[in-house]
Amino acid sequence: MEKGDVIIGANARVDEDVILGYLTGRKIKDYTLRIGDDATIRSGTVIYGGTTIGNRLATGHNVTIREENQIGDNFQVWNCTTIDYGCKIGNNVKIHCNCYVAQFTVIEDNAFMAPGVTIANDIHPGCLYSAECMRGPYIEEGVEIGVNVTILPFVRIGAHSLIGSGAVVVKDVPPESVVVGNPGRVICSIHDLKCQSGLTDRPYSHLLQGRD
Repeated sequence: MEKGDVIIGANARVDEDVILGYLTGRKIKDYTLRIGDDATIRSGTVIYGGTTIGNRLATGHNVTIREENQIGDNFQVWNCTTIDYGCKIGNNVKIHCNCYVAQFTVIEDNAFMAPGVTIANDIHPGCLYSAECMRGPYIEEGVEIGVNVTILPFVRIGAHSLIGSGAVVVKDVPPESVVVGNPGRVICSIHDLKCQSGLTDRPYSHLLQGRD
């Protein structure tokens, strides 16, 4: 099996049965895989050549990360998740098990995806021009996405929004919104939520610090 060049930083822990630098069948400018320091890459993981990942990468088992992805520091991605090609992912992003992140998705810093999230990028599957207009959603900083959420192409989710389990996001979401249902609808601000456990009055009050 042919593999591209792999540049990996210090203190990496790489299990057996890991493939680094897998060559895509697509023509790309650079087939080199670059991974920063202190990576933990668990068995079954395949990371294609042509991707750049920052420090402290951690993968679960059977993760696939395709080519031409730009990924920041402290990226955690768990079992059986696929990151397709051409995505931009920021720092401190955590993506849980059995998720699919479609090509050309943007995910900003500190975002979280629970298990089973599916992201789409093709508004007209089967159209002769679909490859030319394909684009995933834009997920802003600190967005929290619940179990089994589906996010459609071209959607922009505003910073620190909370997407409830099972929602289907079909249109843009304002920052700090709570979205539920199919099709997804905004039901309130995250600042209207109260903690059901009683541990705190307002779960997201820390986001209000420093505001007038």
